[in-house]
Amino acid sequence: MAFLEKFESFNRRISGCFEWVGVCGLLLMMVITCADVFGAKLFRQPVYGALDIVMLAQLVAVSFATAFALLKGRHVAVEFFVAVFPTRLRAIIDTVISFFGLIFFALIVWRLAAYGYSLQTGGEVSATIRIPLYPFAYGVAVASIPVSLIFLVRMLKTVVRIVER
Repeated sequence: MAFLEKFESFNRRISGCFEWVGVCGLLLMMVITCADVFGAKLFRQPVYGALDIVMLAQLVAVSFATAFALLKGRHVAVEFFVAVFPTRLRAIIDTVISFFGLIFFALIVWRLAAYGYSLQTGGEVSATIRIPLYPFAYGVAVASIPVSLIFLVRMLKTVVRIVER
């Protein structure tokens, strides 16, 4: 159990660092959007490639903040029916859900890494200012690793809870 606590603490630190990357993506979105609106309305000169930058910054903001939001319980969860179940059954359901979450995000990491390689070898770039897209696919894959680890820790904790009862 001490190993799980250390592992969870490590994952919490990594997720916190990734959250700051997401916050930077959000701030970049705000700055570019404001500069684009002011430039277009006041000076008749919008920011060149603002749509590309905002699109990619949004990808960074959402993907890098996902793990910390999951840790803080800020994701949608439906517990209406599960709350009335016995404790052991709830733990089994939590284990199954965590297992599926782990598998799902492990697949996301794997497929995004493959997609990033495809973008890299194909030389894919954004439409307007030609930013290479492959670092963003790799970045989302890396940002999904802590989410997988959160589901792994949750699954192991619920398995321990089931076994101890």
